[in-house]
Amino acid sequence: MISIHLILFLAFGAVAVAGAINLLAQTHPINSALSLIAVMAALAGEYLLLGAEFVAAVQVIVYAGAIMVLFVFTIMLLNAGVEERTKGSRVAIVFGIPGMLLGSVLVAWVVLRYSGTGPVAAGALPGAPSTIGELLFHEFLLPFEITSILILVAIMGAVVLAGKPTTPGGGPARKVND
Repeated sequence: MISIHLILFLAFGAVAVAGAINLLAQTHPINSALSLIAVMAALAGEYLLLGAEFVAAVQVIVYAGAIMVLFVFTIMLLNAGVEERTKGSRVAIVFGIPGMLLGSVLVAWVVLRYSGTGPVAAGALPGAPSTIGELLFHEFLLPFEITSILILVAIMGAVVLAGKPTTPGGGPARKVND
């Protein structure tokens, strides 16, 4: 008999895959961002089912909340319109798809062969919020801070790119009446 846990896991997985496909299929950036929010929420549901409550909460608060709000504000600030579709390069299709497949197989083989790790039982890794906080702010403080600086630089870049257009002399551009 199939358990409710398996049914929910498959349902959240289906929502995540459908949202990811919809994200790629959309031509308007706002619709793509909303699809990505659905993917993030489905992943949070998967984490809950796997017993990682802290990771699920962080997924919802940080990714589906803060980061996606940042993405939507950036898209609106840049006034991104509908994406233009092109056929793409024949060279990119001929060499890119087989290259991507070969690279994926190579990475998977290296990770499986040389990672030196084995299967881990559920709940065997540190998962309490206090343990995760201790690891984050002691052992992994530098990567955490570098990530926050990169996000700050990205925000400043978006604001600069969305600024008012200027003329080559540095003054504000004037509107010309037709």
